Amino acid sequence: MSYKKTIGIEVHCELKTKEKIFSPSLNNYGSMANMNANVIDFGYPGTLPLLNKEVLEYAIRACKVLNLKITRDMHFDRKNYFYADNPKNFQITQNETPIGREGYVEIEINGEKKKIEILEMHIEEDTCKSVHSEKNSLLDFNRAGVPLIEIVTKPCMHSEEEAVKYLEKLRELLLYADVSDCKIEEGSMRCDTNVSISKTEEFGTKIEVKNIGSISNVGEAIKFEAKRQEEILEKGDVLHEETRRFDDKKRETILMRVKETGNDYRYFPEPDIPFVHLTDEFINNSLSSLKRMPDERRIDYEKSGILPINIEKIIANKEISDYLEKFLDCNLVIASNLLLGDISAYLNKNNKKIEETMLEDKKFRELVLKLDKGDITNKIFKEILDDLMETDKSIDKILDEKGLNLVNDDNLIDSIIDKVISENEKIVNDYKSGNTRSAKALMGLVMKEGKGKINPSIANTKLMEKLDA
Repeated sequence: MSYKKTIGIEVHCELKTKEKIFSPSLNNYGSMANMNANVIDFGYPGTLPLLNKEVLEYAIRACKVLNLKITRDMHFDRKNYFYADNPKNFQITQNETPIGREGYVEIEINGEKKKIEILEMHIEEDTCKSVHSEKNSLLDFNRAGVPLIEIVTKPCMHSEEEAVKYLEKLRELLLYADVSDCKIEEGSMRCDTNVSISKTEEFGTKIEVKNIGSISNVGEAIKFEAKRQEEILEKGDVLHEETRRFDDKKRETILMRVKETGNDYRYFPEPDIPFVHLTDEFINNSLSSLKRMPDERRIDYEKSGILPINIEKIIANKEISDYLEKFLDCNLVIASNLLLGDISAYLNKNNKKIEETMLEDKKFRELVLKLDKGDITNKIFKEILDDLMETDKSIDKILDEKGLNLVNDDNLIDSIIDKVISENEKIVNDYKSGNTRSAKALMGLVMKEGKGKINPSIANTKLMEKLDA
């Protein structure tokens, strides 16, 4: 009988509020060390925390997208422990009254949907960042007091694939809820996993693997850890609860400490923060800024005819997806191809965001419409791209100045088509014999003869009329 894996995951996610959770210091990653800190963050005696209302608003949005039941009446607690990066010797968190309970994230594995159950989500403050060198360990207080949400699943996953899918979906939901940037490489999303194996329905010995540096590494850590535990048990040895870390160079978990006794954090309600009651009005106002979630967008993209591979590219780029939301009444296939293709290439090349260019909403809408109607070709679009992005000129003015307006002259288009048909008798006969792809070849020759400046929509209609006559 093979061993069954049981996996639970804890994720700490930094909220991207303007200020910290209990002090007015800026919540700003990348600043010079200890620039965004004050006496509250330093833990000076006599200082008092003041709860940042924005933290509650962000946490409520996270509860909504994770299907969590919101706790209306809650309080904060002190979690007491001594560690070098904890200046107050206690951490303000939520123990008895987490803001969210009993939620789930839905994933899809091998075509089957599964709900990954979330036990709870609570709000807490982050600690300092430790910076180690050969001689010293230094503390950066910029991170002290940054607001976190900790999301704890039930032990309901049974493979590394499920764990990775869950984390990918969780990251996607929190990004689109606009509560965190979820940058694991910057520490704004940190993952711990608990792994146990057993041949019975009873849970095995739980081993914790902490601070794994990427979502893919979570899968690697689980895979290695399950195999390591199996080898120990098969030798007849006994597993003990312990905390390990994942070494991404050796691709293995390394012992950090053995858990000999349970931690006694001596939780008690934080005396310096009043109890909190969340009203319907406050909750509704917090949720009012929520945009459509990725799965809703996927449905519209699929209905519009966007290719599945492009749908996932759009969803993976929230900036593009948010921009596309304004043009749901346009031809989304054309709009998405423009955004994923030449426009993205331009933005990357010039290190710009789309709102930093001159491509206003009205101009983009007109561009999609002209391409949809055949008033301009992709070749012409590429020629005018820089002008579209860098000037406030209208599309028509750009086309006039560059002499790129398409020819709609029926007589000229007829003469070009007649010439192509007369000079390519074999391709015409192939079409008439049932090879419909030959029509595309002829259309390509028509556009080449017209030097890309004749209206392709009119030309295609006329060509098919002549071929089918």
